[in-house]
Amino acid sequence: MLGTARGQGFEHVEAADDAEVIVVNTCGFIDGAKEESINTILEMAEYKKQGSCKKLVVTGCLSQRYSEDLAAGMPEVDHFLGSSDMPKIAHVLEDKAERMLVGNPADWVVSANDPRTLSTRGASAYVKIAEGCNRKCSFCVIPQLRGKQRSRRIEDVVEEVERLVDSGVLEINLISQDTVSYGRDLGDGTHLAELVRRVADVKGLKWLRLFYLYPEKMTDGLIELIADHPVVLPYVDMPIQHAADGMLRRMRRGHGGRRLYDLVERMRTRIDGLTFRTAFIVGHPGETPEEFQELVDFVQWAEFDRVGVFRYSDEEEAHAFSLGEKVTSQDSYNRARRLMSIQRKISKRKNKALVGKRLQVLVEGPSQESELVLVGRHRGQAPDIDGTVFLSGGEALPGSLVEVEIGQATDYDLLGDIDERVDPIFGIGKTYTRPSMVHSASDGRRVLRTV
Repeated sequence: MLGTARGQGFEHVEAADDAEVIVVNTCGFIDGAKEESINTILEMAEYKKQGSCKKLVVTGCLSQRYSEDLAAGMPEVDHFLGSSDMPKIAHVLEDKAERMLVGNPADWVVSANDPRTLSTRGASAYVKIAEGCNRKCSFCVIPQLRGKQRSRRIEDVVEEVERLVDSGVLEINLISQDTVSYGRDLGDGTHLAELVRRVADVKGLKWLRLFYLYPEKMTDGLIELIADHPVVLPYVDMPIQHAADGMLRRMRRGHGGRRLYDLVERMRTRIDGLTFRTAFIVGHPGETPEEFQELVDFVQWAEFDRVGVFRYSDEEEAHAFSLGEKVTSQDSYNRARRLMSIQRKISKRKNKALVGKRLQVLVEGPSQESELVLVGRHRGQAPDIDGTVFLSGGEALPGSLVEVEIGQATDYDLLGDIDERVDPIFGIGKTYTRPSMVHSASDGRRVLRTV
């Protein structure tokens, strides 16, 4: 959408009161995300009264899921687009669009030829390798919001990665709703390990990170790639969700708890220096205290490097909505707090073990807290969702890889000194412009803001 807007003469600005078009990209997956999306829409609508805003556009999964309700309840919104309607922003910007533009979520998948504006910091980029999902997890409505899985061709993904690397990107993050199932829908034998190898071999790429690797299809070939290829980072993001057999059956996860123990052990043994990130859901209908304790035991045994804990959200279109034995909100809250308390201690201990070590760090730019402090990430820290490394003792350009000696550790973040004796590896380097920078509209160009 940003690339399309830029191609039509719009400029991305930071300040909402400078924007003529405001686009709110929403999530409609769980209650917290829906509430945040609605609040943001209402906040942005105020700029139609007091700013430069002439059009307010709502897109994404919330409008895909509740298009008619939103249209009736939010007259201040000028256009609604769904979860796969990104190209339609062109018609909105050309003043040729009707108000309701929500289409079939299965009608589109991104390609290398689509216009793109990089919005991530520090020579890092996400590349989506598929859209949609074929799974039937009891708690999830993503298949209804995104449609069936639609994988891109390997050549198309590689072409996009080559363009990004040529522009100075050093880190590529491969994502989709179900990354480990990549290629199955193509029907020609294409599989994830083949794609990962092709992308990792792109000349100039330094880091390749994989997200959303579900456990039951984690092949030996993929594990070998993560373990041995110098560009593929030893970082596994695997949403396990639970460890008790009964809960895994209710969640429709397709495997039991014993398999998870075996898989974690196999990856820890085979992948040297593995950073293992996972996510769990507590409070799912039917979760007993004994099953929650099984999950606690599993987390204490596995000692994951990164853990996200989500409280179950009762969604009408999801299978779990019809299940009895609902867990109370208070019990769900208490279980989430307990699990995160256990994980916080594990994370702190693992971070302290890094004090005194030298790590390669990808510099992102100034800290959000202060522009006087630089931040970056080592290879065990993914963008946005993991901790950061606060940098001191030297200078570094955003978009460069530098050597850093870690001096201090907190629960989730690190502090380190840049070793200026080691030449940095440059990606975007001096041509890098912070995405948060406010662009002047004094030359008459139209401006657009995304939230």
